[in-house]
This record gives sequence, structure tokens and C-alpha cells, in this order.
Amino acid sequence: MVGVSDGQDSAQAPATTRTRVGRPLLSLALASMMDEVHAHSGAVYLRAADEPVLEMAVMAGLPRAFAAPWERVGLGAPVPVADAARERRLVWVSGEEEMARLYPRISVVLPYPFALAALPVATDSTVYGAVFVTWPGSHPPDLSERERTHLAAACDRLATRLARALEDSVPLLPEPDLLAAPSLAGAAGTLGTVESARMVARLPYGLCSLDLHGRICFANAAAAELIGIPVSQLLGTQLWASVPWLNDPVYEDRYRAALFSQQTTSFVALRPPADWLSFRLYPSTTGLSVRVTRARAVAEMNRRHRPPADAPTRLVTISQLLSLASSLTEAVGVQDVVQLVADEIAPAVGSQALVVLGSRAGRLHVLGHHGYPDASFVEQFDGLPMTERTPGTHALTTGVPAFFEDRQQLERLYPVREATPDGFAAWAYLPLIASGRPVGTVVLAYTEPHTFPADERSVLTSMGGLIAQALERAMLYDAKHHLAHGLQAALLPHSLPPLPGIEAAARYLPATQGMDIGGDFYDLVPVQGQAAAVIGDVQGHNVTAAGLMGQIRTAVRAYTTVGQPPEEVMRSTNRLLIDLGAELFASCLYLRLDPERGRAVMARAGHPPPLLRRPDGKVRVLDLAGGPLLGIDGSAGYQTTEVDLAPGSVLALYTDGLIESPGIDIEDALAELGNLLTTAGDAPLDALADHLVESAALPRGRADDVAVLLLRAED
Repeated sequence: MVGVSDGQDSAQAPATTRTRVGRPLLSLALASMMDEVHAHSGAVYLRAADEPVLEMAVMAGLPRAFAAPWERVGLGAPVPVADAARERRLVWVSGEEEMARLYPRISVVLPYPFALAALPVATDSTVYGAVFVTWPGSHPPDLSERERTHLAAACDRLATRLARALEDSVPLLPEPDLLAAPSLAGAAGTLGTVESARMVARLPYGLCSLDLHGRICFANAAAAELIGIPVSQLLGTQLWASVPWLNDPVYEDRYRAALFSQQTTSFVALRPPADWLSFRLYPSTTGLSVRVTRARAVAEMNRRHRPPADAPTRLVTISQLLSLASSLTEAVGVQDVVQLVADEIAPAVGSQALVVLGSRAGRLHVLGHHGYPDASFVEQFDGLPMTERTPGTHALTTGVPAFFEDRQQLERLYPVREATPDGFAAWAYLPLIASGRPVGTVVLAYTEPHTFPADERSVLTSMGGLIAQALERAMLYDAKHHLAHGLQAALLPHSLPPLPGIEAAARYLPATQGMDIGGDFYDLVPVQGQAAAVIGDVQGHNVTAAGLMGQIRTAVRAYTTVGQPPEEVMRSTNRLLIDLGAELFASCLYLRLDPERGRAVMARAGHPPPLLRRPDGKVRVLDLAGGPLLGIDGSAGYQTTEVDLAPGSVLALYTDGLIESPGIDIEDALAELGNLLTTAGDAPLDALADHLVESAALPRGRADDVAVLLLRAED
């Protein structure tokens, strides 16, 4: 069925019954369109009838397998045909570099030089689908006016025909893709005329003819001899499927690259045990011609530098790649990622140094580096404008990897590097693309000139994708971490005010699970020769809890300053929390201290009881009267309790994160805290505070915040 969308509302056409159509409408329209603009491949997508999806209806010029990831495309997907249909406009991608910048997901799968145009198939009121066509990488960087006109007119004609088919209730039947696939029957051992076959047979090198699917349609005797497989076994098969030592994705990639770019490609492969063969692929719109010869120069080089018999055959094995991917998931911050790349990835690919680059506010930033004898060389690039022409800025802005096998290659493209030698001889610049955008670049440096064959480039590019995901997570974590710490620091007192007759010390530790931010708080407020102290805990470990904590702390300070007694401070704060409608609760402990009289008046709202260490070293838990948590009952009252605070006494106020641990009874935790106060209570107050929070450290981290406020009555 033909699915449609009406204007911006994406309404769908009614379902219809199946009726045969006399002509293959889509195939003929696509073939005519490609012929008019001399494109070498293309496809027609139709809008699904019952969902916002484009489905590939017919493809021409290339096997459909090449576009397998995009057989069905959501209208919101970041791909050219979806953009063309959704925005009802022509989408033009001039080449490999622009594809990497605009559509990095496609560039990763199809890293070949080709140009693409996508257009909507639509009338004024209805979008039926979209079309894309491609050209070789040699196409001019701009789409000509003639090409634009022909493509737009062809899409308009196709939309009109689809509209008529819909009006006549004539759905489209599936149509075959348009591929020039010659029949294999009866073609064994021949190529055109008998004389042509004789001529080819006399040539000293091997020749093969491949169709668009990569299947061998012809092979001469020299090719069969070089490959080591009879012609009869080669015909109708793909080289990488029928020849065991060519069964490598790298070799199939060369065939795909040749078809997409319509440019000659080549590769060298080892036929065991020691024969190197050169394969050169000459593409056209009907298939490929392959010339096979001996690669003597490579063979000689490898005889001189033969690797050990037990050396790995790949740059990075699958098991190594899985191990590296697993390691990257454990990296938390940016520096963790840099260190992991330095410790595991760089050695695996033979690199001796690395730099990780990012950008901020239009300038290049060095996120980390490793292996450079002179760190000042790397740091000079920090803050460099992104408009500067350097390999680092180019890779970061375009998303296109760059490989320089020696210094001459680098300086030929970037002469400025002649004045800034870094002591290395080869470089790989890998763009880190995550969530559809470049997030950074990894620069791998080598101490000796280094060749980057196709398989190595593929591995490095793939690892760049893994690093990019880890770096994006790490940058987000670091940003949240800095935000959380900044917010927490702003909401808690920077220092405790000096109080007459009272020595104070406080500590705060955020939970290690979550955003490193929470709702625990404390404060000291001087009040007309006396002092007020408060400690509390807002439910949650997030920005909302921290924000509410700041409001509660401010309210307690305000109510204290205007002279409200402890019980009224608690009632006022409780009513405020309910009026705010935050749907969060808070525990709180409030004290009014009178050091001259050696007394303290306390009010408690669901908070853990404080501990009092007497001058003789004995510790007791102050089981205070109180009321419910703040934010539950607007009419709740909060009783007060008065306790003696003799000189030398220590009051320990804390939040539940100090005493609550999985599997530990709360009574036992309180007893342990009391023992710590008994044994270490005579220490300086800052040292005692450190000792208490260190005791709360757990091997697997803290699930809750910890706040401690210690008050010692002075003589």
C-alpha cells in the first residue's frame, strides 16, 4: 500500500485493496531520474500507511544490502531521506567530509567518497515519500541548476502519479530492484566473443569480472592460477566467500568502496604461505573488472621483515576489542578515559603517545595527553581558535579521520607544523563522534614512520567510536559533578561563625551514588549573646533536594534572627515547607545554646538523636521529645527539651548517613558512635570531626549524605 501524509499533520491515506498495476511505476521513474542527472545509484521510499516511517520500495544501481540499515527509516531519523520528507526540501551532501559532518551515522557505515541528493515526493498537500540518488566522489561540490530542476520535476511527476493511483484505489505491488546482473548460465569460460576470450587468456595477469553483487561472472586462467582455485569453482561466487584467505571484511570493503565512489580501489592480500597478490578493482555502473598480479615489492619487504610465527594476524583481535569496550564502560571522568586510552588502547595499536582534544566556546581544548616528553608542546594548542588550520581542529570540526604516515605528509598539508616538531614521525587523528556530533579527537602519535592500511584504519575508526561514547559520558559526568559541587558549596556555610563560649566544627560528605549532591545541611547563627545550631536532612540526593535544603536553611536562619523560640522556629519551618508544595519531607534538629548558663534547649523533627559527651568522657544518647518530619502535618507541634552543657562537654549532631549502613542495626551503630566519642572526644574538634566521618566510609561507597556538626562548651 502507498502511505501518505497530509502537510504538517502527517495524516495518512485510507487503506485500499490490492489491484495489479500495469507498469512498474517506481522503477521506471527512478531509472529515468538517474539517467537525466547521470547518477549511478538511487532509491525510492514510500511513507508507511499506519506509522511515521519511510520504507524503501525500490533501489537501483547498487545491491540493496548496501542500504540495509536504512530499509525502514523513521521520519525523525537523522538521515537525508527523512529530512527531505519531513522538511519538504532538497537535501544535498557534496561528499565524504560533508557526510561525516551532517550525517555521521551514515558516514561510519559508508565511509566512501560519494555525493548524495534527497528530495521529497510530494504534492502541495501530501507527502508520499522521498527519493535519494548518488554520484561518484568526483561530482562537483555543488548541485547544478540543471540537476536540481530535473530532480525536482521528476519527483513532482512521481508524486502526481502516486496521487492518481491512490485516487483510483490502485496500490503498488512490490517491484524488483534495478541491477545490471548478467546471467551466469552458459557463460563459464567465455567473455563476449571467442576471440575476446582468447585475447584475455593470453594476458600475463589475472582478470575477473564481478557483477554489482560482487559475484564472479568471468575469470581467466591466470586469475585462477594466481588465486589457486579452478575457474569452475569461482564462477557465481564472491571472492571473499569462496577464497578462504580473502575472507576478511577489509577486502569486501574495498569492493563496496569501489562501487559507491566509482573510483578505482586496490588492496594487497597474502596467499598462504608467502605469496602476496595485488587486486585492483575498476568499477562501472554495471559491475567491476578486477586485475590480479603478484605484489613482488610487498613480498620482498615481508621476507626481510617476517613477523614471528605466533604473532597475531590482526592489529587488534576481537577479544581485545571486547576487552577495550568493557574497560571503557568503567571510565567515569574525562581523565579516566584519557588514562585508559593511554594504558590499554595506545599500546594495542602500537602508538607511543596520545592527545585527547575537545572544543568549548569556539576554541580547542586539550582534555588530556600522555607520552609527550615535553608537555609544553601539547599545552600550546590549548585555547587555539577552531578557525586555525591544524589537523586537530580539522578532524574535530569535520568529523573526518586523518592519517599521516610520515612527517612529510603532515607538513605538506599543514606547513605550520614545520615550526613545531613534537619528536614523532606518524600520526592518526581520529574524530570522536557520539550522539551524532563530534565530541573530540584522539591523536595517536608514533615514534617511527607508520603505514595505515585499510584494515588498520577501519580498526582505529571503530575504536574511535567506542572512545567517543565513553568520552561523552565522562564529559557529562564531569559537568554534573562540577555543577553539584558548586551548588552544594553555595548552599552550605563556607565557614562557621565564631561564637562566645562555643567551639564548633562541621563536615559534609555527599553520597557516592548519584550526583554527589544531597539535602543534608547544617548552620550556626549568632543570636544576642547566644547561638542557634541546626542540622537537617531533606529527602533525596538530587538538585531538587539541594534546592529545598537551601530554602529550609534560609528560613531557619530568618526565624532565628527575628527572635522566635526553638519550638516556634520548627513550627514556622514546617508550615513553610508545606506551603511550598515540594512533596518532600525533611528531618531537623534545632538547638538554642546558652553557654553562660551552660544550657541548651533543643527541638527535634524526626531527626536522629544527638549524642552528648560529658567532661568525664561518658557519652549518652539524648532521647529528645519532638514531632513528625517537616512537611507532613501543618498543625504539628514540636516540644523542646533542655539539657545541661557543662564546660568541656561535646554535642555531636549528625544526619542518618553517619550511622545507617546496610545490614547494621541502628542501635549497634549508635553504640559504636558513642565509643568513638568516648575514646577520641578529647582530641581537637577538627580532628574529632575527621575521625567520625572517616568511620562512616564504606568499601562500596556511601548510599546517603553525611553531615556532622560538633559543638564543645569552652571553660
